[in-house]
Amino acid sequence: MQPVISVKNLTQRYPGGRLIYENLSFDVPQGRILGLLGKNGTGKTTTINILMGYLKPLAGECRIFGQDITSLTPATRARIALLIEGHVQYAFMTISQIERFYSKFYPKWNRDAYYELMSRLKVTPNQKISSMSCGQRSQVALGLILAQNADLLVLDDFSLGLDPGYRRLFVDYLKEYVSAEDKTVFMTSHIIQDMERLIDDCIILDYGKILTQKPVAELMSTFHCYHLEDGSRPVPGSTPLVDSKEIINPSMLGSTLEFFSFTPKEEIAQILKAKHLNPSELKEIPMTLEDAFIGLTGKY
Repeated sequence: MQPVISVKNLTQRYPGGRLIYENLSFDVPQGRILGLLGKNGTGKTTTINILMGYLKPLAGECRIFGQDITSLTPATRARIALLIEGHVQYAFMTISQIERFYSKFYPKWNRDAYYELMSRLKVTPNQKISSMSCGQRSQVALGLILAQNADLLVLDDFSLGLDPGYRRLFVDYLKEYVSAEDKTVFMTSHIIQDMERLIDDCIILDYGKILTQKPVAELMSTFHCYHLEDGSRPVPGSTPLVDSKEIINPSMLGSTLEFFSFTPKEEIAQILKAKHLNPSELKEIPMTLEDAFIGLTGKY
């Protein structure tokens, strides 16, 4: 089956020449939710701007529903719902007025999806958007996105302004909605905890490169956090773990050495022995997706 989004060898730089990424390639299959994760400045919003045709890349090819993004037809654009960072809206309208306004532009408009979410969020239909908090405006924007009934939802930092309870509510609602309607989602967020509950696949970006690109379940089953007690006191003749390509982001937590790896525990123990370190105190520590993200990208 043809992927909904196909990106091949995408390369882009910031003004001034700093590389954002080079040869970025990925596909988003139909019915999947892919999360693009990375620290600030790694190119998440840039990627969305390229996909939507707002920014021209230095190199590479992007296709949505099989069409090159530089020549998307109006019919194809109508299949895409975009939530941009900042949640731009018409603040002088009320909840019900903005729904009626948006509905005129989308032939597949699903009014019930909008008002169902508004009901769950306890937002009053006659309330003006200008009187709402940032979080409430976010809720309206998310409802308008769902009501478009698009085949592809592109969400840039969807959780902006939402408190933990409303983020949890929307995440659960969106996952249920996507599954029931066979929608496809490409999204970014700075709240990794939300992404763990929602996304099927992830791409983790670092500055100028991709650190990993795989289903979340596969990442969590193959990426490990290890603690080595008394790691500050290596036995005589030992060599630094930083010399091992299997070891990612080692750091000291008091007298405990913490590091990450895609290598199973048994093989890590052999590496420690080869470096004259005692593996008897080696422990694997359970992780969340946020832990894995920090383990791959580093704390700072």
